[in-house]
Amino acid sequence: MSLVRAKNFIRWVPVSLCIALLLSSCATKRQNFFRPEKLAEMDAAINAAIANHQCPGGVLWLEHDGVAYHKAFGNRALVPAPEAMTEDTIFDAASLTKVIATTPAVMLLIERGQVGLDAPVRTYLPEFTVGGKEFITVRELLTHTSGLPPDIETKSGWLGQGIAIQKACAEKLQSKPGTVFKYSDINFFLLGEIVQRVSKMPLEVFVQREIFGPLKMPDTGYLPPPEKLFRIAPTEVVNGKPWRGVVHDPTARHMGGVAGHAGLFTTAPDLARYARMLLNLGELDGVRLFKPETVKLMTSVQTPPEISAKRGLGWDIASPFSGPRGEIFPIGSYGHTGWTGGSLWIDPQSKTFVIFLSNRNHPTEAGSVIALRHQLGTLAAEAVVNPGEVPDAIEKPALLPAAK
Repeated sequence: MSLVRAKNFIRWVPVSLCIALLLSSCATKRQNFFRPEKLAEMDAAINAAIANHQCPGGVLWLEHDGVAYHKAFGNRALVPAPEAMTEDTIFDAASLTKVIATTPAVMLLIERGQVGLDAPVRTYLPEFTVGGKEFITVRELLTHTSGLPPDIETKSGWLGQGIAIQKACAEKLQSKPGTVFKYSDINFFLLGEIVQRVSKMPLEVFVQREIFGPLKMPDTGYLPPPEKLFRIAPTEVVNGKPWRGVVHDPTARHMGGVAGHAGLFTTAPDLARYARMLLNLGELDGVRLFKPETVKLMTSVQTPPEISAKRGLGWDIASPFSGPRGEIFPIGSYGHTGWTGGSLWIDPQSKTFVIFLSNRNHPTEAGSVIALRHQLGTLAAEAVVNPGEVPDAIEKPALLPAAK
């Protein structure tokens, strides 16, 4: 061997060994944290849902104690032509907006003393006073116990956030505030309006400045810019063209694309950062977004004992919408779903979270991932060593379709 070759060989060997050892270490660490056969079952479940036309594709992100398994499946678009799904695909978050944008925005204002959790909504929206609504509190909006109906009408041609608030103020209560759990989009676009009035800035500006910017979530926000459209998973096809970058939710669309209940767009990597912050009790990469007690408050049961559905502030804990919890993650874990096919479930006990994002309503509303997300929740817990058990003291409720 020549002297030059010998020097090159000596230089090459340590680098290659380092790479090999690093890859081996990562593989060993993943094996120690996840059961490979369960990861394979998760992959198979998603591929089966795609084959059965329940969704065109999706992105899975499972993370436990800082170790992640993430993967893209199928296609993000079928119409007008197939496009492969990628891990950086941007999805219409639908009702994940409630817990990724609006809930943290309200909690920041509560933490800063600008909004009172048990203050009447009329404190911030003076026009919200007719027919018993003057007694509804911010807490009751956050827990869906306000007594308001699920939504306002969207058949007429009204436009604008102001009109939506007027319509909400005119709605009749369906139950006495604080006595019944009824999931309602009205609750959260009212909360979005509170954020705007108290902060004196548009909701989309507040969440970008106070939440997504500090957490370095570059692909999360309202009204995605044109340069990102090619990465957005389209939803249903209308008049031959898929909606891409246009919010699917009709009320949010009437409100101009920015609302407290829907309108956000996001990616799995961005949501992973958000979930990591919550598991770290409000801090990520040296940036503290919340005090630990704020995170504990919003992710613990806040509904009255006499209400069977267990909800945190914004977050679902044990209700008919808790499908992504699966069969194993314990009460005390929390999450949310979105009508377009997304879900996030977080278990502080095992330091685990599972994200599944899909556009199940592309090209039509016929797709459904309700069963899949429940299956993924169970498999995610099974993939983790000793994730905990569901307490027998709380009966698991029957599942309902995903929140809109």
